[in-house]
Amino acid sequence: MPIELAPNVFWVGAIDWDIREFHGYVTERGSTYNAFLILDDKITLIDTVKKEFVPELLERVAAVVDPEKIDYIVSNHVEMDHSGGLPEVMARVKPEKLFCSAMGKAGLSRHYQSDWPFEEVKTGHEISLGRRHLLFLETPMLHWPDSMMSFLKEEQILFSSDGFGAHFASSERFDDQTKDYAAYFHQLKKYYANILMPFGSLITRLLNSVDQLHLDFKLIAPDHGLLLRDPGKVLTAYRKWGAGEVEPKALVIYDTMWGSTELMAQALINGLIDAGAETLPYRLRRTHYSDIVTDVLDAGLLLFGSPTLNNTMFPSMGEFLTYLQGLRPQHKAAACFGSYGWSGQAVSQMNQILEAMKIKLVHEGFQCKYLPTLHELVEIRARGEHLARENLKL
Repeated sequence: MPIELAPNVFWVGAIDWDIREFHGYVTERGSTYNAFLILDDKITLIDTVKKEFVPELLERVAAVVDPEKIDYIVSNHVEMDHSGGLPEVMARVKPEKLFCSAMGKAGLSRHYQSDWPFEEVKTGHEISLGRRHLLFLETPMLHWPDSMMSFLKEEQILFSSDGFGAHFASSERFDDQTKDYAAYFHQLKKYYANILMPFGSLITRLLNSVDQLHLDFKLIAPDHGLLLRDPGKVLTAYRKWGAGEVEPKALVIYDTMWGSTELMAQALINGLIDAGAETLPYRLRRTHYSDIVTDVLDAGLLLFGSPTLNNTMFPSMGEFLTYLQGLRPQHKAAACFGSYGWSGQAVSQMNQILEAMKIKLVHEGFQCKYLPTLHELVEIRARGEHLARENLKL
């Protein structure tokens, strides 16, 4: 059934209970593809859904109004989880206009090869639906060049596309309905970390633009997850994440072949705890990269450990650093460690990658040949305590 958000404004999206992978990260709670219907003199559909969910979308629309009576469609984002259903919906509805950004028009035209009634809009562009008005905000690279948001002025609803969203399938539609807000907030953080982390400066710019336009939100309606009737918490978190603020938290991210690097990792963990740091160990191959990245977002110190295998770092570390490189984490201190037998290139290779990422190396790195001795483990533990005290402001 459709859900009424405000008088004559409805959620008509779809729930994907089964999806478990999205953008390379684990979506253990499924997702939603949110779309919205506004009844006015010009009946307007905000976004569509993933292609296979079009019947669910149209069923919800039809419970409110004949889909063929829709006058306008707004495409906030070209990506296929939002536009995949657009060809079928356009063929059924035949709207007067399809509103999108200039880059949105270019992307949709290229992808779908269709001659649709495009109407390009820019930040500050406003259209009348009759009694209500939609104001558009371009948000390029949040997280595609075409991205934009739409603001229903009279109801103070922000249709925020991929901003402020989470992959979270639920029978509830609103954040203040969920019985486990902490679990939902974790999914919000995970979404930001794995999708939006590279664009922190653009997030800050967007929030500054919102302030300059004097926009107040009663409801933020993202295209994934729950709708935010209490948006203050999420806006505060986005300001913090966008600014790259970190906590006195250290992550020990490592893998091991015969246990030597793991002994080093455990000594570091004990030293970090001795210093009073919040400490989270992550052994690669036992934790998905996207879950580790969720904690990378606000960690101040990152310690990377790998044995040397065939004159290079362990494959799982190479994979993780490749994933992390694309997310461009900011304001982190880091150091590398590892064990080796007859050659020890892993630490220097990890250092090179971190330097290329512009992550601050606070130690040249340390290694143990074969199995670390008791004396070496005592030194490593002390080194962990020192790194925490020097870099986490404990």
